Amino acid sequence: MRHGKKVSHLGRKTAHRRSMLANMACSLIEHKRINTTVAKAKALKQFVEPLVTKSKEDTMHNRRIVFSRLRQKEAVTELFREVAVKVGDRPGGYTRIIKLGNRLGDNAEMAMIELVDYNELYNAGKTAKKKSTRRSRRGGITKAVIPVTKSKETKEEE
Repeated sequence: MRHGKKVSHLGRKTAHRRSMLANMACSLIEHKRINTTVAKAKALKQFVEPLVTKSKEDTMHNRRIVFSRLRQKEAVTELFREVAVKVGDRPGGYTRIIKLGNRLGDNAEMAMIELVDYNELYNAGKTAKKKSTRRSRRGGITKAVIPVTKSKETKEEE
């Protein structure tokens, strides 16, 4: 039975796994999206979401907690300055995992993990204003009226 075993070991010892997740989280914060395997992406999501939540409140205590997990000063600075401002009103779900298919060499399932608020394609529809004009079904486009001229035969009859 797997009671109480939440952590995905990813075939690594604890120290190696923590270092790998810290490096991947720093890359995700720096580049806003990274490609990796699905298993690592799911583990990274569990690793990075609480850190983003901590970054929403900029205190020295939160910075030290995040730094103890990430271990890169530049990533912590970027997280608290830019990422936290962008996700400030979001209640959770800061990352998105998109499956990409299988890797050629070993057929591993690949995925792209990205920060949700930095994807312009998905956010473009939400930020764009909708048109205020309404169109009814009947109104449609009015067709131009072509004046009918009488032919020579009808003129002669008159």
